[in-house]
Amino acid sequence: MRWDGPVLNFSGAQPCPCGSGATFAACCRVLLNGERQAATAEELMRSRYTAYALQYGDYLFRTWHPRTRPAEVLPAPMAWTGLIILDVVDGGPEDEMGEVEFEAGYLDGDRPTVLRERSRFARRAGRWFYLNADTLSVD
Repeated sequence: MRWDGPVLNFSGAQPCPCGSGATFAACCRVLLNGERQAATAEELMRSRYTAYALQYGDYLFRTWHPRTRPAEVLPAPMAWTGLIILDVVDGGPEDEMGEVEFEAGYLDGDRPTVLRERSRFARRAGRWFYLNADTLSVD
């Protein structure tokens, strides 16, 4: 699946769901399309949030480390409301490992809810992959 235009009522001119401040076309769309790889663990984290928000399971599967990913990745249809990056440890272009702590908002029915998680990433063959995470809280 490629993001060549409005998909799921989401156009490239809209702000990217990841909260970077850039448009979707200038931010996560190029990663979801496979036009380039994430340069940092944080960039991969942001693009994976966008993939969850837009129901793009193929990208989630491709960016999940083969050692830890499930057989299928089917994102639940949820109304994601925002992402805030709280902490980044390593995960730069020259690192092999990185961690990103974040809060991701979503609606649980009509109730605003926040998931706080610390995710771990590893670089393999020059590409960043999601390894696993610790859920710190769900409010």
